[in-house]
Amino acid sequence: MAEAEKKPIVIGVAGGTGSGKTTVSRQILERVGSKHIAYLAHDSYYKNRSDLSIEGNTPINFDHPDSLDTPLLIQHIQQLRRNEPAELPIYDFTKDARAPETISIKSQPIILVEGILIFSEKELRNQLDIKIFVDTDADIRFIRRLKRDIEERGRTAESVIQQYLTTVRPMHLKFVEPSKRYADVIVPEGGYNWVAIDMIADRIRSMLHE
Repeated sequence: MAEAEKKPIVIGVAGGTGSGKTTVSRQILERVGSKHIAYLAHDSYYKNRSDLSIEGNTPINFDHPDSLDTPLLIQHIQQLRRNEPAELPIYDFTKDARAPETISIKSQPIILVEGILIFSEKELRNQLDIKIFVDTDADIRFIRRLKRDIEERGRTAESVIQQYLTTVRPMHLKFVEPSKRYADVIVPEGGYNWVAIDMIADRIRSMLHE
């Protein structure tokens, strides 16, 4: 097949909150080379708060598939597959809204998609050539999330615990954990499994040369 006719390979990295999927994705970017990879984070595709179906002061459930503009993500993957550029949204978590700016991204031989819910919807799942699930014990995931939200997002421990019990844990059990069965590769111990990360990076590098 001629070089111009080659289609990008789409790799999905999923896992629960605090599982280490972002660490795994960053390690892939670092070890394979970001110049070869178009990176799309599902978190960037959250809908504006005004677009969500909420009543009164009901908290937004950021862990439900309906909170994300997945059709737009699918559209962007398909554009990149056709070697066309895409305009990625930017989500402002301080305002629960999309920023007016976008990030222009060019197609690359590897398209890396990351998010907790990317295996849970069939249409999105079907866009992925290789599916990697980062699997980490629930207590470790919770501790990581608690630490991150307090240190990076200015949250109180009480609010993090309340959100975890109200939406994060129930949605994980309903959507994220069941989607593990669709994975081609399961990485235990999150972003600290250097052996698994090395093997994945080596395989991706081999695919680039094939």
